[in-house]
Amino acid sequence: MHDLKLLRENIAALRDGMRRRGKLDTLGPVIDRAEVLDRERRALLTQIEEKQAARNAASQDVARRKRAGEDAADVIARTRTLGDDIAALQKSYDAQFAELERLQYELPNIPLADVPEGGEEANVVLRSWGEPRPHDGVRPHWEVGEQLGILDLPRGAKIAGSGFIVFRGLGARLVRALIAFFLDLATREHGYEEVWVPSLVNRRSMTGTGQLPKFEDDAYVTTDDLFLIPTAEVPVTNLYRDEVLDAGDLPMALTAYSQCFRREAGAHGKDTRGLIRVHQFDKVELVRYTAPEDAAAELELLTSHAEAALRKLELPYRVKVLAAGDTGFSSAKTYDLEVWAPGVGAWLEVSSCSTFADFQARRANIRYRPGPSEKPRFVHTLNGSGLAFPRTIIALLEHHQRADGTVAVPDALRPYLGADTLG
Repeated sequence: MHDLKLLRENIAALRDGMRRRGKLDTLGPVIDRAEVLDRERRALLTQIEEKQAARNAASQDVARRKRAGEDAADVIARTRTLGDDIAALQKSYDAQFAELERLQYELPNIPLADVPEGGEEANVVLRSWGEPRPHDGVRPHWEVGEQLGILDLPRGAKIAGSGFIVFRGLGARLVRALIAFFLDLATREHGYEEVWVPSLVNRRSMTGTGQLPKFEDDAYVTTDDLFLIPTAEVPVTNLYRDEVLDAGDLPMALTAYSQCFRREAGAHGKDTRGLIRVHQFDKVELVRYTAPEDAAAELELLTSHAEAALRKLELPYRVKVLAAGDTGFSSAKTYDLEVWAPGVGAWLEVSSCSTFADFQARRANIRYRPGPSEKPRFVHTLNGSGLAFPRTIIALLEHHQRADGTVAVPDALRPYLGADTLG
């Protein structure tokens, strides 16, 4: 959500942000309508305050007349009329405020100035690590996983539908090993506090991080209006919703494992084979709160933590900065970490590390007090996957694949798995 001051004092910056996202044609009218509504709403507020002042003065006059034994019927009638006028104005004000809020929720974040313009084609690879294994001769993960008896996609589809996974034997233990490995890395080496959070959240929480209202059709929702989380970002970021933190609490670093549920995964028949796109998956999330002046450095730090996980798993990867038109709705800047999967011959995203500026904090009302006598300010929020499991497992099965069909387990993961080899 944007500061309403943008509509009043720097609407050009808001329009330019939507232009850089390639959405000015569709969102320009939304901005125009929001500007008009905000102006009309403030005019209504002035009228309400003036009539309230007049009613207060009339009430005082009634009291004075009654003390003096004078007739106050005409003033009482005026007080009632003013009350009716205030009620009507308040109703109009509330309706305009609700529409203005709805329009605000339609507007994505403004990309930071250093984010490239353009769409997906304008994404920029900043750096890479490791030597990508040639595609030739490497079998795709679904073949290897089935042969090793660790992946059972047909039964996953049978019991739940396409896009759901069954891991078996060492495959199930691999998932459990990755949970412990990623959480230990985040907490023991990078200083995150581990939290365990609900897999169901309320509408306010989904709205706070930007999933609602725009992406409601992509979510799984229960009959009592609770949502299965698409990522632990939602409950972890909302831990401090409607709270004011102390400056000494920042930066705050939190990590959580969760299962994630996304209805849109695998839509339109794209990348539906194997583990590339699934509806339910496991992920360890990294979330940071920071003061605004530290947000840029915090994004680099967060990204380095996700990169460290890939290096320890000995998986070649690259880091891209997303162009404005490819940046997520709530994000102001995003780095995508893509791992090389030689069996499918593609770079696969395993983590998006983003800074949201105060966009989420305004929606969730998360603030901090810079000093004892200072006015609270909105924190800046950041998050990234550390890491998402399905594509990480794809890369492990394909990059570390041996000629005999077995898969070597990276050194860092062996103590968690209790095995040196899959197969």
